[in-house]
This record gives sequence, C-alpha cells and structure tokens, in this order.
Amino acid sequence: MAHAATSPQHRPAPRAGFHLLNGIRGALIGTAEIVPGVSGGTIALITGVYERLISSAGHVLSGIKCMVADLPRGRGWQRASGEFRQAHWAVVVAVLIGMVLAFATGLPLLAPLLEHYRPQASAVFFGLVLASLWVPYSQSGGRWRAPEWLLAAVMTAGAFFLTGLPMAQGEPGSLAVLGAASVAVSGLVLPGVSGAFLLEVFGVYEPASQAARDLDFAFIGTFAVGAVIGLVVIVKVLQWLLEHHHRVTLVIITGLMAGALRAMWPWQPWEVDGDRSLLAPTTDVGLNVSLIVAGFAVVTAILVIERMVRARSPHNGSDAQAASSTNTAPTPSGSTPAGTS
Repeated sequence: MAHAATSPQHRPAPRAGFHLLNGIRGALIGTAEIVPGVSGGTIALITGVYERLISSAGHVLSGIKCMVADLPRGRGWQRASGEFRQAHWAVVVAVLIGMVLAFATGLPLLAPLLEHYRPQASAVFFGLVLASLWVPYSQSGGRWRAPEWLLAAVMTAGAFFLTGLPMAQGEPGSLAVLGAASVAVSGLVLPGVSGAFLLEVFGVYEPASQAARDLDFAFIGTFAVGAVIGLVVIVKVLQWLLEHHHRVTLVIITGLMAGALRAMWPWQPWEVDGDRSLLAPTTDVGLNVSLIVAGFAVVTAILVIERMVRARSPHNGSDAQAASSTNTAPTPSGSTPAGTS
C-alpha cells in the first residue's frame, strides 16, 4: 500500500554510517561494471538503491534542461531548483564516489584476474544474478498474470540472443567508440544488461581498458560524450516507466536479468575470442557449482538481513528509511509511485 513519504527537502540528515553504506553500494556497482556479463543496475537493484538513483538522475537531467531553457530568458532558477531538490543527493553523491573509486582502482586489478579466472568469476556472478531475480519479481507487487509471464519470457529470449552475439574484431574508430559508449551505458542503469559485455560485443572493451590505464584523454573524452548521450535518453525513459508503469517495468527487468544469465554460464570456450557458444558442464564441475551456490547464498543472505532490518526498524525513524523515501509528486489515479507497493 502506498504511503506518504517525507519530501526530499525535509528528510532528516542521515548519519555518517549511512553515507559509508551507500559508498560501499557504489563500490559494488562500479566493480560489477568492470565484469563482462554483470550489470551494475543489477547490483543497484540488489542493494536497494536502484529506483532512488534512477529518480534522482531523472530530476537532475530535468533541472539541467530547465536551466538551459529558463536562464537565457531571464526566468530564474525556480523550476531548475525545484527539480534538483527532488534528487536524493545524500545517496547519489556517496554512491558516485564509491563507483568512481572502485572502477578506477578495480579495472587494472580485475582485468588480469578475469583473463585467467573467467569461468570461476562467471560462476560466482551466475549464482548472484540467479538469486537476484527474486528482487524485481517481489517488488512488482503480487503474483503475475499470464500476459506478464509472456512478456517476461519475450524479454528473456531477447536478452539470451543479445548475450550470444560474437565479439567484434579490429580497432574501433571514434564514431564506433561514441556509439558503443551510448549503448553500453544502459548496463549501468538497466538491470540484466551488462555494459562491459556490450563493449565486448562492439570491440571496445579492451581499447577502453587500455585507454584508462594509459590515460588516453582523447579516447576517454569521446567515450564520455557517448556515455552522457546514452545516459540522458535511457534515464528519462526509465524514470517515466517506473513512475507510470512500475509493475510492467519490473516484469521486463526480471526477464532481461534471466536472459542475461547466458553471459555468465561458466562453461564456455573462453579461450576462443568471440565464441559465445554454451558447453555442457564437463570441467571443474565441483568448483564452479560451489561458486554458483556461494554467489546465490550471498544475495540470499543480503535479502534476508535487509528484511530483518526493515522489520525491526520504526517506519519513519531510521536513517535508511529517511534516505530511501520516495518523492511526493502526484501520480495518475490508480497508479503506484515508483518504489512503493
């Protein structure tokens, strides 16, 4: 049942511990973006900050749009500041700091590790994402009807096909980097879609990793422009969908996450570049299955602990509740605001 939430400008200031927790969440999201096949959006969904980040990003983009439209005409900051105040800044800033630090430090460390232990890393994340399917399903509110199961199946098939595409070969040009970044950034905000995997498909993952290590600012600048373009488009679309079609959006997300499990199947010909075929479990079966179970157990433990904390916390008394409350913008009659059920 939807409930009234504290407006963003009147939320109690969260304590330092909650900032640290959000920084850790950001670090997990940033680390996931390094691993091909794993979506940062999935980690954001698991850790409970997904809808707040999407809502905040949407309001920030709207605020920037209002600034560009109003300031040259002498209309002032009123509309822009109103949008900016709707963002969950305490959450966003801490998450962004954690993401940037984890990505900058993790990329040079994880790239060699993934090269030598790719099946084992994939096994861990396979179990992690498999357990995570419960999150969007449970947040969609109630049991699914037949059309919703059909929609989820279509999304699963689409993601399964996408994650089977071969890796592009050759050195990418500037336009290819720009386009790949604008598409791959969807993995940051869309659970089930891996930005690193999409970069592999476009043949940009290795050049981007090398550019980050070499501080190639021309490449990094081109990549950043493409990422901003893609982010603006997909964030506004997702914000609108979550606010107006919350249940259907979570059904779609569940299907995408299920189909994306293909990219994390541990038994693939990893030594053959561009080959995405799936193999039967024949090698290191015990080790990989154990790692799948470990990844599944980690997410299950997180979800159980989160439920216990919510059950013991007063409805409006904790820092977490204050920081996670949704905005109070009116919604269409009969609809449920994003993040409530």
